Amino acid sequence: MSSTCSTVSRALDEPVAGTAATARTWLLLEQPGPWGAKALTSSHLDPALGRALEAAAKGTGVRIALIRRPGRHADSRMPATRRVYVAHTVPGNVWLHSATTTDPARLLGLDYPALGRGEATCVAMVLGGEPHDGDPLALVCTNGKRDRCCALLGRPLAAELASSGVEGVWEVTHLGGHRFSPTVLVLPYGYAYGRAEAHAVKEVLHGAREGRIVTEGCRGGSAWERPGQAAELAVRRAVREEAAQVLSVVRTEGEAPRWQVTVAHVDGRRWRVAVAQGASLPPRPESCGSVLGSPARMDVVDVRELTPAVMAG
Repeated sequence: MSSTCSTVSRALDEPVAGTAATARTWLLLEQPGPWGAKALTSSHLDPALGRALEAAAKGTGVRIALIRRPGRHADSRMPATRRVYVAHTVPGNVWLHSATTTDPARLLGLDYPALGRGEATCVAMVLGGEPHDGDPLALVCTNGKRDRCCALLGRPLAAELASSGVEGVWEVTHLGGHRFSPTVLVLPYGYAYGRAEAHAVKEVLHGAREGRIVTEGCRGGSAWERPGQAAELAVRRAVREEAAQVLSVVRTEGEAPRWQVTVAHVDGRRWRVAVAQGASLPPRPESCGSVLGSPARMDVVDVRELTPAVMAG
């Protein structure tokens, strides 16, 4: 096989921290069948509905993606009932609700600004949704129309996980970062992983069931912008903190290419993390078929715990 964006990125040992898609809330709709590059408007979902959903979610902190079960995805037998998941990923208010619907247009009745703020009431009111009581979700990006690496590497991973009995595995349309394929998003906590392998995903899911965050291979938590993702992971590693929902990004000062990020622990501790945006060198393709470029990377320069006197000042 010719070189792909993911083989080049792996060979260059490009860091994955601070590269996750940003979304406070994820809305997932089951849609079997083929997906185009922009799946909401280029799948067997009504494209007019897809455009309306995109417009409804724009600027709200909600990201909409399509999901399907692993395996063959011809949709000659379109399910009468589709699964819907909604997850809020901001620590302190993490939740995952599930619902079913026979009419995807009902999703237009959701209050998207409220969902972005972490209010789940409309999921029950509009869709009859309830808190998800099953295993965490493992969403594997498999959309080969976005990048062939997602299909070549993502689909076998999803199939392997499903065939080995892992619950909650779905194929998903787009998680960004093709060159880190296979990429996986784990809900409810919203942490993304790159260059994923089945045994590693199983450990991540085991941790999520126990309320732990595995940092190995982690791209970051989607609740934060990319400097915050890198900073929060750096603090986790520095103090060996595994517990979910105990760290939050409470302030980000500065602008590219340098930020000062304040990360807070629920026990009162705080850290100031210096994050610098650098260019990945030598140039490499950001996706298969693209021209060579130098994608931005988030480098943590310093992690410093703040003393009570500094915090008071």
